[in-house]
Amino acid sequence: MTKKITIEPVTRVEGHGKVTIHLDEEGNIVQSRLHIVEFRGFERFVQGRPYWEVPVLVQRLCGICPVSHLLAAAKAMDVIVGVDPEDLSPTAEKMRRLMHYGQFFQSHALHFFHLASPDLLFGIDAPVEKRNIIGVAREHKDLAVQGVMMRKFGQEIIRLTAGKKIHGTGAIPGGINKNLSPEERDFLLKGKNPLNADKMISWALDAVNLFKFYHASHRDFIDKFAAFPSNHLSLVRKDGALDIYHGVLRSIDQDGNKILHDVDYSDYLDYIGEEVKSWSYTKFPFLRHLGKENGWYRVGPLARLNTCDFIPTPLAQKEWEEFKAYTKGKPNNMTMHTHWARLIETLHAAEVIKDLLIDPDLQGEELIRKGDKKFEGVGVIEAPRGTLFHHYKINDDDLVSMANLIVSTTHNNEPMNRSVRLVAEEKLAGQKMITEGMLNAIEVAIRAYDPCLSCATHAMGQMPLEVSLYNNENELIDRFYSYRRG
Repeated sequence: MTKKITIEPVTRVEGHGKVTIHLDEEGNIVQSRLHIVEFRGFERFVQGRPYWEVPVLVQRLCGICPVSHLLAAAKAMDVIVGVDPEDLSPTAEKMRRLMHYGQFFQSHALHFFHLASPDLLFGIDAPVEKRNIIGVAREHKDLAVQGVMMRKFGQEIIRLTAGKKIHGTGAIPGGINKNLSPEERDFLLKGKNPLNADKMISWALDAVNLFKFYHASHRDFIDKFAAFPSNHLSLVRKDGALDIYHGVLRSIDQDGNKILHDVDYSDYLDYIGEEVKSWSYTKFPFLRHLGKENGWYRVGPLARLNTCDFIPTPLAQKEWEEFKAYTKGKPNNMTMHTHWARLIETLHAAEVIKDLLIDPDLQGEELIRKGDKKFEGVGVIEAPRGTLFHHYKINDDDLVSMANLIVSTTHNNEPMNRSVRLVAEEKLAGQKMITEGMLNAIEVAIRAYDPCLSCATHAMGQMPLEVSLYNNENELIDRFYSYRRG
């Protein structure tokens, strides 16, 4: 007989999941699992639909990162209409990049300021009624306002490039359906304080410095909490630079050795397999040549900064060099350093946004290109949470006959489960009484990945939490019950 602890739902993440932890008679962790309990089914929903509808349809997967799905699907459909991803018109590619970097900027700001900062500012054990964005607004008003305005700026970029802040239509097979007018450009470039590109760069740099300041006084927590060696995977530009819109697939091991050598992402099925387990609706990807046991990997900000050779904007490059120096050039396998990496990417996004805004190609007139139709296309992009795969086939009637999506959080399924196990062994093993802080520690480890558990928006309002602790004779010895805000 074992004790069983259940955390349901996991809070301050997008989507719904639960954690189960089993302990033996001595209180040792026997089993721990992060369960993804929602089923979405979009791979089936799009079958039978015209291919040109797909970019708009699939972004309904998510209200937080719909641009990522829009662009990944659009890149796949580019191939189907006969346009190589590198042969879009300059206006189309740069408008898409502006859209995507705006998405990164707002998503990273949302996660750090709204979802992660309460744990850092108030501590894992702080009262739950304080440890939320309302608590941040009360005690750190300027920081809360900064987070809100940074997200607003990114959303305005999405509105002006995609047509709407959420579920836009700007990217279409072969290109885009609008350019950026001089008035729209000036609104983003020279807008009233603080909604302008220069202010966003300044605030993004402030956020990086805030994390470094916090790290300096909480080094043991940031360096050791849920830290473990892993492989890392991401897109990189062909010259090795960080590139979130297009590139080749690269993976490195825990020591920095390349284990996937800058391969064409359209051949991803040759390199990546997916394992199915009975207790989760989310699969477990792995590198085929290393197998299920050793081939799992992380994706996302930490992985991207580990796999790339440099960042092609000056301020973010300087911060990346400091980030790399901290581990003496070796891969960074410290889970909480994902927040540091995420903020460096936020700074990079702000710099790229300004560079794009002053590029006259955004006012170009060539919006779309087409070539010889194909019946299969793969589109891959770096979403805020990590590498995102969209793969489609169509039939002679131009209807989708097959769809395969591997979303960012799916790639991170195994790392998140390992993080849960590590924290459970540290915080829960041998304990006879549950505290809210112990449970939140497990959620802190999960939140570092900024998971989108269903790749959809999370629940609004209050969500019930019930955790029960049983002894080895299956007798209830403690119960924790409350309503917690997502």
